[in-house]
Amino acid sequence: MRALVVDPDAQGSLRLGTVAEPQAAPHQLVVEVQHVSLNRGEVAFAGRLPAGTVHGYDAAGVVARAAADGTGPSVGARVIAFGAGAWAQRMAVATTAVAEVPDQVDLAGAAALPMAGVTALRTLRTRAILGRRVLITGAAGGVGRYAVQLAALGGAHVIASVGSEARAAGLAELGAHSVVVGLEGIDRPVDLILDNVGGQQLAAAWELLAPGGSVQNIGWASDEPAVFAPYSLFSVGPSKTMNTFGDVHEVGPDLATLLEFVAAGRLSPEVDWRGSWERVAEAAQALLDRRIAGKAVLDVEPTAAH
Repeated sequence: MRALVVDPDAQGSLRLGTVAEPQAAPHQLVVEVQHVSLNRGEVAFAGRLPAGTVHGYDAAGVVARAAADGTGPSVGARVIAFGAGAWAQRMAVATTAVAEVPDQVDLAGAAALPMAGVTALRTLRTRAILGRRVLITGAAGGVGRYAVQLAALGGAHVIASVGSEARAAGLAELGAHSVVVGLEGIDRPVDLILDNVGGQQLAAAWELLAPGGSVQNIGWASDEPAVFAPYSLFSVGPSKTMNTFGDVHEVGPDLATLLEFVAAGRLSPEVDWRGSWERVAEAAQALLDRRIAGKAVLDVEPTAAH
C-alpha cells in the first residue's frame, strides 16, 4: 500500500512511498483511510523520525476489518481514528481510539478533529471554566480555533491571542470575546491559559495568571526559550501551576463528543486547506509558514479491493 513516509532528503522530510500492510492486534481494527489531517508539530518534527516511518496520527475512513476481540465498530462503519501510522491507505488502530462519524458529518472535516480537538477539549477540562477568563495563545491554529469554540461553549470569557492582525480573522465569530495581538491590551488577570506559543510570551503570560490559575503547555510555536525573571514563579495565595499536556490515552469517547458538537452545528472543523496527498509538501510548507487558519486535510488515493 502507499503511505506518507519520513524521508530526510525530501521536501518537508515527507514523501509518498510503498510500505507493508498494517498488522492488527486483536484489540485493533483496520481503517481504509480516505482523509488525513496534518498537525504543525508533526510536520515540523518529521525529520527527527527514522527514515521510512509511516507518519501521522489523524485519519478518517471506513472500517475494513473489525477487531478480532469483538470490540469497536463493525465493517463498513464511517470512523475517525487517532493513532500512529495514520497517513496511509490503511491503518491499524485500537478500538478505544476511534469513534463513529454521524451521517450528517462530512468525513473530510471529521478527519481534522482528533489530535487538535482532543488537545483543546482535555486541556479545557483541567478546571471549571464557566464564568472564568480563558486566554488562548496561538488561537488561529488548529488547536487554538477548536479551543476558542469549546471554551465559549463551556461558558468562559474567551481571549484569543494571535501573532498578527491578519491571523485574527474569524475568531470573534467562533466565540472569542476579544482578540489581541500578542498580549496587548489584556489588563485583568486570567484564570486559565492554553499556550501554543511558548518563548517570552509564555513568561509574560504567566504574569497575567490569577492566583489559583493554571497554564496548560500545548505547543511551542515560537521555537524560543522562555526566561522567567527571578522570583516571578513565587506567588502569594492559592498556587499557580504550569502543566504539560500529552494525555492521548483512550480518546474514543472524546472523539465522539467532538463529533456530536459538529453534528449539532456547535463546532466547526475549521478546514482551511484541502487537497490530494500528492500535495503534502505544499500543505506542510503552508502550515510551517502559518498561512493556514485552522487545519489542513489531505485526500488519500483509494485502493483497489484487496
